[in-house]
Amino acid sequence: MNAVAREKGVHCSSCDALCCRLTVVLFEEDAIPAHLTERNEQGVTVMARDADGWCVALNNARMNCGIYETRPAICRKFTMAGPYCRDVRAEASRAQHSVPITLVR
Repeated sequence: MNAVAREKGVHCSSCDALCCRLTVVLFEEDAIPAHLTERNEQGVTVMARDADGWCVALNNARMNCGIYETRPAICRKFTMAGPYCRDVRAEASRAQHSVPITLVR
């Protein structure tokens, strides 16, 4: 575990796999089977998602990547406890704790 992860108490084994809900853009060098990919509205090839918005490569029982050894380059660059990881976690936390406001006339 890197020093930032230790400092922030972040580790993939105790995470909600929030990164597995992000859009994963695929590059030519990514060797991802076609059945795990789709084209988004902009025509870009991305990892497909299931009906709940999770990456289709996510092993739901273990909450880890089912294609970890051959995962896309962008997933390889996503740093545990890095700035983007912390931002995604903070945004999810804010959304979870926000209370909807109802306007009444």
